[in-house]
Amino acid sequence: MRPSGESRTKRTKGGRRKKRKRHVGRWIATGTSLCVVGAAGAGWAYYAHLNSNLKKDTLNLSATKAEKTKANAAGQTPLNILLLGSDSRASKENQKLGGAKGDATRKPLADVQMLLHVSADRKNMTVVSVPRDTRVTIPKCTGTDGTVYPATSTQTINTSLQHGGPGCTVATWEKLTGISVDHFMMIDFSGVVSMADAVGGVPVCVKSNVSDKLSGLKLTKGTHTIKGEQALQWLRTRHGFEDGSDIGRTHAQHLYMNSMVRRLKAGTSLTDPGKLMDLAEAATKALTVDNGLGSVKKLYDLAADLKKVPTSGITMTTMPWGADPENPTAHVVPTAAATQLFTMLRNDQSVDGKKSGTATPAPSASAAPKADIAVTVQNGTSTDTQSPVSGRAAQVAGKLTSLGYAKTEVDDSLVSRSGTTVSYPSDDQKGNAQAVAGSLGLPASAVKKSSSAQGITLVVGADWTTGTTYPKTSSSDTKQTLTEAAAVNASDETACMKVNPNNTW
Repeated sequence: MRPSGESRTKRTKGGRRKKRKRHVGRWIATGTSLCVVGAAGAGWAYYAHLNSNLKKDTLNLSATKAEKTKANAAGQTPLNILLLGSDSRASKENQKLGGAKGDATRKPLADVQMLLHVSADRKNMTVVSVPRDTRVTIPKCTGTDGTVYPATSTQTINTSLQHGGPGCTVATWEKLTGISVDHFMMIDFSGVVSMADAVGGVPVCVKSNVSDKLSGLKLTKGTHTIKGEQALQWLRTRHGFEDGSDIGRTHAQHLYMNSMVRRLKAGTSLTDPGKLMDLAEAATKALTVDNGLGSVKKLYDLAADLKKVPTSGITMTTMPWGADPENPTAHVVPTAAATQLFTMLRNDQSVDGKKSGTATPAPSASAAPKADIAVTVQNGTSTDTQSPVSGRAAQVAGKLTSLGYAKTEVDDSLVSRSGTTVSYPSDDQKGNAQAVAGSLGLPASAVKKSSSAQGITLVVGADWTTGTTYPKTSSSDTKQTLTEAAAVNASDETACMKVNPNNTW
């Protein structure tokens, strides 16, 4: 569903639309989170000025929220940040960058959406982009002005921003992935040129000469350091890359982001105090953050935390997707590989294969005999695009009974859960919940304390649709998921964009 005055055109090969000009800079939010507060030496007086630039909003506008991940044995917890790019034309600066006349008065869309997942030990970071036309369930949201936006399953994820603000986009992501979002950062694109100049340009590579008339980008084959208007052209180019779809543009933006991260971590572009202050000024003026990140000091602390992640531990991915059966020429939906990718992140499992978070440790709390543990099993296998698997709760309940959990019951009410969970209401039930999870092969991250749980409650999620033992992720499964997600490591300096044959010269 589009805002008034906009029309949807059909997709090109790859499932994306033929014409659209308002997309820009997925790299900005991640780059901002890494460097906007790098001006620590500028002094607290300047911090106060930058603080006044920041805009703040509510983190989550929905009553339904994902369970937060518990700390590991070392007391560490993962960090999840939602990075949003708004196409707002409300300011004169944004209007100068293009778009239809009517765009200045309509509610903005969140055409750029990326989840930044930082592992609990800060050894790796996974960035997941979601195509802007992914059809999802947008939950009921209540804006800060009291306006109630009913839940809907017919719209695309970029329209969630129009349901009260970024807090509803956060709620939509939690609904989609089952991952609790700690913070959001939203940026418009008025600061793109200034920020690109402030970092001194970013090296990019094309495999052939490329010319995109719509974006204005024209480059010869090879590597170029782009900044200013040319950087904006790169970030907006769609037709010139790969098959001319928006997915190709996403890959080009990942290449740009990875290159910028390498440049920032090398410190080669942040030695000039004047440029550093220009960067901080441009970024903070364009930023909207949740209240928990509402100061430059908090952003600085966040940046310091993110800098612990080595470049080789940063991986950019795109949510695996397929054509939406209800509207295959315009919308996309998550695939089974997307479900697996989200499960890996919920379990704090690195996508680079260096660390697995799927192992189930021995219970850390004492458990009662199996015959004395009452367990309620629910079917949570339905998703935005998948009907519930019939009889799923009964199948898993039967397995528990055969294992000696004689007090297992089935709750026939249907729920929707991205990932399988075992919930317990109070600390004295923790050991029992861990025992149930261990018996079924569930990871430790699936065990959640919930005040709303009525005893030990097992919800069989969309990540477990067959079998009675929770599936372990094999190396081949992970490899296939990462292939579908077009994973690129930030340390890869050989990445080079394939050019659309129709846009070469």
